[in-house]
Amino acid sequence: MKLRYTDRAKEDIEIAILWYEKQQKGLGFDFFDCIKKSERLITNQPKMYAVSYSIYRSCVIKRFPFSIYYTIENSNEIIVHSVFDNRQNPDKKP
Repeated sequence: MKLRYTDRAKEDIEIAILWYEKQQKGLGFDFFDCIKKSERLITNQPKMYAVSYSIYRSCVIKRFPFSIYYTIENSNEIIVHSVFDNRQNPDKKP
């Protein structure tokens, strides 16, 4: 399956990488590696993750408090809509 990020999801990742990199050199790259590992899990078995919010499935990223929210479109494409920081207000929509 093809995986595509929305502009919002790309921005979510960039903000998180910059923040983690400011906390500790190299940590932003560790975060990005964990995103890529989760991406492989999602593309290999996209229906493995349950629908957790409206129409969005979510995959919790290992080691970091983030979740990837995505949809499966036309059985051949996965669209990542948000890479959500789980520390945010739970009432904020992904």
